[in-house]
Order: sequence, then structure tokens, then C-alpha cells
Amino acid sequence: MPSFRIRDFHADDVEGILHLWEEMRASPAEPVYGLSEVLASCQEDHAVVAVHDEVVIGAAVGRAAHAQGWIVFLSTTEAWQQQGVGRALLAALERQMAPHGLSKLSALLPDTAMRVDAFVDQGFEIKKNLRYFERQIPVQRKELDTLAELGGRVLPRGLWDEIGGMQREKELLERRLVMPLAKPDLADSFGVVPPRAVMLFGPPGTGKTTFARAIASRLEWSFIEVFPSRLAVDPKGLAGALRETFLKIADLEHAVVFIDEVEEIAAQRSGEPPSPLQGVTNELLKIIPAFRDQPDRLLVCATNFIRALDSAFLRHGRFDYVIPIGLPDEAARRSIWERYIPEAAAGSIDLESLVRRTDGFSPADIEFAARKASQGALEKAFYRSGADDGATGPVTEDYLEAVAATRATVSQDVGNEFLQDIELLARL
Repeated sequence: MPSFRIRDFHADDVEGILHLWEEMRASPAEPVYGLSEVLASCQEDHAVVAVHDEVVIGAAVGRAAHAQGWIVFLSTTEAWQQQGVGRALLAALERQMAPHGLSKLSALLPDTAMRVDAFVDQGFEIKKNLRYFERQIPVQRKELDTLAELGGRVLPRGLWDEIGGMQREKELLERRLVMPLAKPDLADSFGVVPPRAVMLFGPPGTGKTTFARAIASRLEWSFIEVFPSRLAVDPKGLAGALRETFLKIADLEHAVVFIDEVEEIAAQRSGEPPSPLQGVTNELLKIIPAFRDQPDRLLVCATNFIRALDSAFLRHGRFDYVIPIGLPDEAARRSIWERYIPEAAAGSIDLESLVRRTDGFSPADIEFAARKASQGALEKAFYRSGADDGATGPVTEDYLEAVAATRATVSQDVGNEFLQDIELLARL
């Protein structure tokens, strides 16, 4: 019987690993782990190879995390199968990983794998009734430094579902933005070009920022908020800092970029001589077309005063959609109140009265009233009755008093202007 020997992986064994990888891919048992993961573990974790006449005929690659070890790759050339190579590779790999104090070593095989003798012979047990779940992490490790430098972050899943009510707005954003961006191949088959930029407009405090974050959460893309006021103090000036920021954003694979109160840097250009901000507006008008040429990213701008924007800013070709975000509907107001009413008091609160009485309130108005009610109830309990009198939290009357003392942010005139803006400027 021809002899073979087992040794640690060397950098010049990569070609042999590639050959084993391709051979496995050609068989019914396609590898579970990607080639990049296997090669990375060869260089950074644990790997052994079997050689005959200095030719790689087999390899085993493993990875350890705390007390758990995983077999990332095990393969033997067809000519050397059934000759104990796999068993010897597993034994050598286990010895190499032993100093990590592993309590368990696991292997995941495709259901088409026919040869499992090496695992059984080495003491592995086949676990029944198990399912394999896999999730692709959208933001890669190499992007995290750039993301941190930009002050961006990966938002938690579920923000989209936390927006109660506002069904019309949510459905519009889902259909126009999220679906084409999340399924670009499907969109392409229908001739749909995924959107690259969208403008959200509406009165102050209506949740435009919340929607921008929810879109990023729904797509599972990085979220970067650009603050013109912070860029303004950069030695390169606001225009130069804005340009540099978007150059860094181009290094990310997927990103939702958000600029709130964009009217600050894209106001109507007028006057002689030109104001200092005209150069910033010009720079932004140049940045948007370049940004639109990059796939897998979305620019979301928001404004409280859409009439103040430069006319060139909203032209077709820069923003795919101009979407109004208005005051919360009844379902949304109910959801917002539920968020701020303490759990211990929730059962005794007349929620429907609060929903009715806050028609015309923005989410920020409701939050203010809810916090005011909680603070007022706490002060009553502590200073008038004593802290231990059995009070469990605010009551309906506390909330109604706070609502009566809260002035709505959006006046009737502002509300009417918003409706006019929808007729004149919305692009859905």
C-alpha cells in the first residue's frame, strides 16, 4: 500500500487545497463552507494536510471558538479514499486543536455526503433531528473600520415592525424602495431600476428620521447619518468635507445615507454676490449623480420646508421619489402611546381617549405629553402622598392634563401648506 504522511498546512499548500475543493464541488457532496472561509481558516486557524511524494492528497481544516470546535473542510482525493487518510487527518487536526480546551468538536456535512466512515471511526456521532440554519451577515468585517470612521452603524432588526400605524406610508416605502433594493434581480427582470435617492418631506416631528432608520433596518444595510453642522467645522470647509464623506461611503458594500434638514445645504440659490452656501449646494448637486451610479446604496434626504429647496435639487434624475410623511394616523397614535405608558399602569389607562385627544399631534408631541404625565404623576405620589402610599403609576387624568398643556407642533396653517406641497411636489 502506498504510504502517506500528515503534516501541518504550509502556505504553498494552497494550490493543493484548491484542487481538493474543485474535486469536491464536482461531486454530489458540495462543500458546506465557502472557499474563502476555508482558505482563511487554513491561514488563521487550524489545518493539516496529507501528502504523498510531496503532493497534497487530503486536507482537514478546523476552527475553534471558546470550547466549541468545527470541522470546516475535510477532503481526500478520489484515488486515496477508503485508505484511512480521512481518519488520520481528523486525528491530527484534533491533536492540533486540543490545546484550546475544546469540549466538543462538530462537523456539518451536506445530506448528499456518502462517505462518513472517517468521522464515525474517529468517534463522531451522527445527531438526528437537527436542522441547519444559515444567515448571511450583510456588513462585512472589512467595512467596520470605514463605518466607524463615518459615525455609521448597523441598526437592529425589527425597527420597521416597531412603526405602528402609518400603513399608507409604510406600504408605499415597502413597494417603491425596499422591495426593489432587497430583490434587485427580480426588479431587473421586470425592467425596474432600483431607486438610488428619495426625498421625505413633511412637518417637523412627524417621524422622517424614524422611517429612514427603519428602511436601513429593513434592508439590513449600514446606516450613515450625515450632519452638515459637524462637517462645517472641518478645515476643508463644508463642501470639501461633504465630498470626502461621500468618497468614503463609496467603500461600503451596502449603505443607507441619511441627511436630515437638507434645506440647510440645498436652499434656493439666489442673490449677488453668491452666498457661501451656494458652493455647498453646487457640490451636493454634483455628488448625487455620482452616488446614483453606485449599486446597493440609497440616499434619503428629509426636509421640513420643501419649498425652501433649490429648484434644481428636486429635478427628475436626482430623486426617484418625493414622499410626504404626515402626522400619525389613529393606529400610529395608539402605538406611540402604548410605547410610553408604563406596563404597570397600562391596564387602567383609557387609551382611546388619549388617541382621540391627540389628533393633530406629532410623534414628538405625544412623547412629550407622555413623559410630562409620568413626571407629574411621580411628583404627586412623592411630594403630596409620600413615596410609599401604594401608587403604581400615572392614571388617565394625568395624561389628559399633560395633553391639554401640550401645544401641537404642527399648526393648522402648516398642515394646510403640507397638503398643498403634496399636490404640487410629491412624486410617488
